[in-house]
Amino acid sequence: MENKLYLYPGLIRIWHVLNALLIIILIISGLSMQYSDPINPFIRFDLAVSMHNISGFILIFNYMLFIYGNTISKNGRHYRIQLRGLVDRLTSQFRYYTYGIFKNESAPFPVTKRMKFNPIQQVTYFMTMYVLMPLIFLTGLPMLFSGAFIRQLLGTNAFFVTDILHIAVGFMLSLFLIIHVYFCTFGAKPYSNFKSIVTGYHEGGH
Repeated sequence: MENKLYLYPGLIRIWHVLNALLIIILIISGLSMQYSDPINPFIRFDLAVSMHNISGFILIFNYMLFIYGNTISKNGRHYRIQLRGLVDRLTSQFRYYTYGIFKNESAPFPVTKRMKFNPIQQVTYFMTMYVLMPLIFLTGLPMLFSGAFIRQLLGTNAFFVTDILHIAVGFMLSLFLIIHVYFCTFGAKPYSNFKSIVTGYHEGGH
């Protein structure tokens, strides 16, 4: 009998899918605005700007739901990092990812209802959701509403610096998404973790 845990309620699954779709739209529209040939763009510039802005506002609302949900529910405990012994736990998980998993060793931190993230996931998800996401909003919103405001507040080169920081954080979020999708294949079967988004059940595995 398969070892299954119901870890992902419907609202969390909907939030997760919406979050992923919005980030993908932001990546595609952002790349088009930044790198497309103006004469023959991947997405027409004004359309790419609209896609980027609208998706950004929806993502902010979705993020607020995330913060609110983690504040009032038990889901927030999965993001609370215990510093004591953290280095040892990270080292153990890193060894498993780079060696043990290929030798069919048991996961050092199996998924449970109490803790569904292993140490590397926990640190990575915390940094993504509580550091990178606020940064992407804090750098994007000022550029959207008033470039002049940035220049007056922080100096003449501030708009350029803010733009570069926004792009850099966007790149890190893009990299996170790619790595996240790759590690999702480390389930009981390569498709198991993707299936969890549909069923809500985590199937025992890595």
